[in-house]
Amino acid sequence: MSPSHLSILTAWPRHRMRIVHARGLLPQSKFTTPLITEKDRPMAEPFKNLINPEIARQIGHHLQQAWPAFDRAHFEQRALAGLDALELKARVLHICAALEHTLPADFHAAADILQASLKRVPPPQASHDPDKELGAMTTDDTGLAGWALWAFGEYVAKRGIAHPERALTALHAITQRFTAEFAIRPFIVQHPDLTLATLSQWVDDPSAHVRRLVSEGSRPRLPWGLRLQALVVDPCPTLPLLLRLQDDTSEYVRRSVANHLNDIAKDHPSIIVDWLKTHLPAAPQPRRKLLRHACRTLIKDAHADVLTAWGLGEPFDGQLSLQLDTKKVSIGGVLQLQVTLTSRSTHAQTLELDYRVHHVKANGQTSPKIFKGKRLTLAAGEQHIWRKQHALKPVSTRRYYPGGHQIDIQVNGQTLASTTFELLP
Repeated sequence: MSPSHLSILTAWPRHRMRIVHARGLLPQSKFTTPLITEKDRPMAEPFKNLINPEIARQIGHHLQQAWPAFDRAHFEQRALAGLDALELKARVLHICAALEHTLPADFHAAADILQASLKRVPPPQASHDPDKELGAMTTDDTGLAGWALWAFGEYVAKRGIAHPERALTALHAITQRFTAEFAIRPFIVQHPDLTLATLSQWVDDPSAHVRRLVSEGSRPRLPWGLRLQALVVDPCPTLPLLLRLQDDTSEYVRRSVANHLNDIAKDHPSIIVDWLKTHLPAAPQPRRKLLRHACRTLIKDAHADVLTAWGLGEPFDGQLSLQLDTKKVSIGGVLQLQVTLTSRSTHAQTLELDYRVHHVKANGQTSPKIFKGKRLTLAAGEQHIWRKQHALKPVSTRRYYPGGHQIDIQVNGQTLASTTFELLP
């Protein structure tokens, strides 16, 4: 959620997209969620224009091509009425409502029409690169793809919930042209046995987009997706899926597996510890990369068993100092950190360096946030200087408040240095 309109999911592959809900900009829905953030998009183009009148007209055109009896005029009248006044997610729901008024009441017939309107895509080859294919997820003369299908996913999740077999078939097609990782989640909640059995079959699908859906769609805590509370409590039903996917030929799929395992780590760290004991020894490099990414939360939280599994269980033998370029910085500014590590050891040391900022909240209390620093091997007697620019610019996921802030430096899970700075209005 691991995709740019403006040519849809083109310049921004899904694995680099940070999924954000900007209050007032992206209304939440229990069915689907946005795929890009304000930081990722071109600044001149409002988010809401990802769903625009031209997309509504494209939907009308291709639905009429697929079903000549489709009342395109009625659909476009409903879809375009008031569209410009709505924000992004509200536009999606608005178009979904227009679909509900103009597609057949029979969901099977409606699903047939939706699928017939989709862009023609060639059968995936075994070696296909899904990251590169994301740039081709745009509507063309053959049918619909990209942002237009967000409304399709909403429709299937709402109208197809009583017809899960047919709905899952539709989502299988949609996810190869956009994504169904959010639309599939209501089916996991309401039809868990059927949906998980279907996902098990899809593990062997020739399309990496479908295989990724197996992992991404069933993540317990997919950001801004419907939380799968039963899998938060007990993630065991998805573990066989992840086991079969962790050595997938596509990095695109493996990234999703890593994120899924990281979700599990937040509630069941012991499962990840056991997973490492079984799957880390003698692991090939692609799997090691996956497992390392899966452990990122537990490493930052200094989980002892996970640190030991990665050779980070020993404390740093040496001296460490932390310096800031200023003790006062304004909101929107940048703080320069400099950390100097000097080894006293007679052998090389593997170190995981992170830093923690204690942000002031609206009530004056502080809340710590750990940021990724650097992974390094420090030779015997070596000195290493690490510099980091930490931006204090407000973003949609964090608001800054003036006051005294603390910064800690953490090495292999141990806090070794701290200092403070004043954040000014």
